[in-house]
Amino acid sequence: MTLFSKKDDYSKESQAAEKEAITSIVDAKMVIKGEISFEGKARVDGVVEGDIKGDHLILSKTGKVKGDITSTSCVCHGRLEGNLSAKLVTACKSSEILGSLEAGSLTVEPGAAISGEIRVAAKDLHLVDKPGQKTPASGDDKKQAKTAA
Repeated sequence: MTLFSKKDDYSKESQAAEKEAITSIVDAKMVIKGEISFEGKARVDGVVEGDIKGDHLILSKTGKVKGDITSTSCVCHGRLEGNLSAKLVTACKSSEILGSLEAGSLTVEPGAAISGEIRVAAKDLHLVDKPGQKTPASGDDKKQAKTAA
């Protein structure tokens, strides 16, 4: 199995996320303390202090999250202080991610800052696993990275 064997699956997921309309927005003047759970596509322009779980998340340049993000896809332009787990992750040039990052597919633009453990295309990615599927016991696919491109 090669690293890019599921490229078509990720491409389809990416296209679906791009086509979906934004259904929820945390405005730039808002500060939310607590957990957020959503369906569809959401954009965070303000500050969230708590965990976020949902389908497709956009963290804008003005957006800041202090907590963990679990989503199907995440496009990060802003600052995340916490862990990120998603099938598709795009770290844009203005993004700053401080924490572990776990993704089925990862795109990093030049200028993005990532500090923490990065696991990409991991067989044991909990969002990709199917019920009853065994995960590998070894940590061979783990990679440590501290990047400030």
